[in-house]
Amino acid sequence: MNNKSTYRTSKSQDKGSKKFTIGSGLVILLIAISPYLFYLYESFPADSNVWETFLFKTSTNYQTYQHFTWFLTGKIIPLYLLFIWFFTCKHWWHWIILIPITMYFFQTWGIINQSSNLDEVELVYMIPVMLVIIPAVYLIRAKVFNRMRGDDLKAFEEDLKKKRSLWEEFKELFH
Repeated sequence: MNNKSTYRTSKSQDKGSKKFTIGSGLVILLIAISPYLFYLYESFPADSNVWETFLFKTSTNYQTYQHFTWFLTGKIIPLYLLFIWFFTCKHWWHWIILIPITMYFFQTWGIINQSSNLDEVELVYMIPVMLVIIPAVYLIRAKVFNRMRGDDLKAFEEDLKKKRSLWEEFKELFH
């Protein structure tokens, strides 16, 4: 083996290692600053429901603007951390993280719209998301475990086409 190809391989590995170090450092920094981002609510007015600056004036239906931002950061920070987890997770099941992301998104939207039924309605809105994500994740799981066991995909597809009752399907899930 010649030295030039070894040198190129080593140089490309160094670049990949440097990108990994920068990327992981950025993720660590984003996670580490999350408590500080949460406590930003303390910067908002605690004695009034109006926030006035030289650029704008806004008000809220909450008791104080600090209450509003406390509720908002209580939903945005977990959403922020779930997004980091979703985009950095390498496991096949990471798509299921979209369900709590959706839940926090709807709760955040309810706070922004200053809805009175905060944590009640998002469950209804999450049903379509769950109807897509849960079967898709289960199908991915089934395909992964099917490949791990060495069964061929045609037998798996034929098994999916079989007509079964709901009770038989339920029993098959826990078999």
